Amino acid sequence: MFTHKRFIIDSLNFVRNSEVHHGRILPAELERLREYLLDHSGEIVYSISGVFDEKGRPTLKIMIAGMVTLCCQRCLSKLEHTLDVKTSLLIARNQDEYSYYDEDNSVDAILASPDIDALTLIEDEIILSLPISPRHQENECSINNITISTSEITGAVKKHPFISLKSLKK
Repeated sequence: MFTHKRFIIDSLNFVRNSEVHHGRILPAELERLREYLLDHSGEIVYSISGVFDEKGRPTLKIMIAGMVTLCCQRCLSKLEHTLDVKTSLLIARNQDEYSYYDEDNSVDAILASPDIDALTLIEDEIILSLPISPRHQENECSINNITISTSEITGAVKKHPFISLKSLKK
């Protein structure tokens, strides 16, 4: 299913060399992300930069933009979700440094590795950015577009109490 060439980075060398990698991928190319999507349409643009932060710590700056299609949990119809992710991942040189960063809720960190799959990082960040319960705005759900007049319901209740349910199915 993957048509995009995997891009493997050595995290510390990537930062030391101030490298930048960017590209475009289709949501269908990201296997774990597909589970969250209503369909696989759209395109995702990403960029990963190796930098040293203001404290001189090795960091991967990740930017992701695009559009994916989710399922509205209120009306179960198509919900276009805009991706606009900007994040920084500190690179811990060893397990002790990683444990130290892990205690600080204000930073995100990963353990340095000579073979990090860039697309896996991108996919992780996209999944983390998705809403827990995706929903349209209050007045945008297709369920709100169902119109039944009060006279239809009142007349139906007089005939038979369950006939009003039938009108809701329309």
